[in-house]
Amino acid sequence: MSQNIKQIIQQQYTMCAKDPVFFMRQYCYIQHPKLGKIKFNLYPFQENSLTELRDNRYNVILKSRQLGISTLSAGFALWSMLFKDDFNVLVIATTQEVAKNLVTKVRVMHDNLPSWLKGNIEADNKLSLKFKNGSQIKAVSSATTGARSEALSLLIIDEAAFIRNIEEIWIASQATLSTGGGAIVLSTPNGVGNWFHSIWSEAEQEINGFHTIKLHWTAHPDRDQQWRDEQTQLLGERGAAQECDCDFISSGHTVIDGAILMDYENKCSDPIERRGYDNAYWIWEYPNYEKNYIVVADVARGDGADWSTFHVIDVENVSQVAEYKGKMPPKDFGNMLVTVATEWNNALLAIENANIGWAAIEPALDRNYEKLFYTYKDDGYVDIDVQLKKGYDMKDKTQMVPGVSTTARTRPLMISALEMYMRERTPVIRSKRLIQELFVFVWLNGKAQSQGGYNDDLVMAFCIGLWLRDTSLKLRQQGIELHKRALSQFQKSETKIYTGRPSNSADGWTWNNGHNDEDLTWLIR
Repeated sequence: MSQNIKQIIQQQYTMCAKDPVFFMRQYCYIQHPKLGKIKFNLYPFQENSLTELRDNRYNVILKSRQLGISTLSAGFALWSMLFKDDFNVLVIATTQEVAKNLVTKVRVMHDNLPSWLKGNIEADNKLSLKFKNGSQIKAVSSATTGARSEALSLLIIDEAAFIRNIEEIWIASQATLSTGGGAIVLSTPNGVGNWFHSIWSEAEQEINGFHTIKLHWTAHPDRDQQWRDEQTQLLGERGAAQECDCDFISSGHTVIDGAILMDYENKCSDPIERRGYDNAYWIWEYPNYEKNYIVVADVARGDGADWSTFHVIDVENVSQVAEYKGKMPPKDFGNMLVTVATEWNNALLAIENANIGWAAIEPALDRNYEKLFYTYKDDGYVDIDVQLKKGYDMKDKTQMVPGVSTTARTRPLMISALEMYMRERTPVIRSKRLIQELFVFVWLNGKAQSQGGYNDDLVMAFCIGLWLRDTSLKLRQQGIELHKRALSQFQKSETKIYTGRPSNSADGWTWNNGHNDEDLTWLIR
């Protein structure tokens, strides 16, 4: 009888080692939020997912909420640690607390295994668990550099779409995974254009080596349309799309709606010419000397993470005709801006003047570029009503400062202009670089800004250009029209000599002398 028990245990152990589904279904217990400790009875979709995790080195999981995928990943990690020596697992999540929860799930499963399946524990604390066979699991937050520390057998990134510096973490992990390690990247969607969306999209195209696992809310056998409708009531349309539908486009918090950006992305085109030592000056049209252009620039130091950028915009049809995104010293960038603005029909040159921007403005001042944009000192923003009352005169610059002042007061107006124009699909955008920045231009803590690890330099330059078109350029055009109208009225005015008698002439150059009409044109001959 004793021999039979040993044989049964040996047989069961061998089956567990071969198949994580058998291991989890037969021996793993989990902590249910309502029912307490229960056996992990896998649903069919969980069994399939577990098998796919075993058979593929890199896995990206796009999932609905509350499908038990984090628990499933914990079970897979435990299975790997028990049946493989020196299997090193690292869990990264948005916070250390979230990462610790996954390690806790591993610990709960291990504690409830039969003694003959348990590993010999060498170290156990809240953030890690280590067996004497050298296998271990650690939890760290996304703020650490844990992915660089040691060779990994498995990297688990939980809620990857919501980790700000995820791209840096992934790059850092590549050296540690190079010895044959694998990865499980799982998340609900969080809009388009971020790292998780990029990894998923490339995996679908089979170009990055990731295996895709998509788990829509309908994958759960106990959920029906009534459950889905309740989620909309609880979470709202966008929240439900994010948490239930695996919908990238509807789920995000991008400043510009994802569907609009996808439409624009499909219409982007390659430039007809690339200029500069870095080929970063892209041109889609050549200057048309019958048109008016504006050159709008955002300046960076030239040696940091930010980029110096500018757009050349056709004022009339709001068309992006040229663009630059590169790194060069601000003074050189300022000289380039003057040259570019001159080429584009002496375009209005608007340079953002915060911080390092002054270094790029100085070359325009030194070269006496006449169409450099100025901002009122006292207002700090462009208000048509205020400036009409003051009298808008670009020649009088005593109350103005060169460049565009982006302040806490003007920035929301610029973002608002971007939202309005894009919502109405008015601008003609050719640049994939700009659209890519817009994909990661999101609302964070009530402020429109780029996601962590990304830039918004092209976006902000574009915002300034759209805002100026609706304020300063509109105001300038109104002044020009008023001036033209005054000249027109002056040219059409009739000059007549008053004689006390009505004149029968329509041209004002005859005089009735009491006998007949006398021609007076001799006075101006």
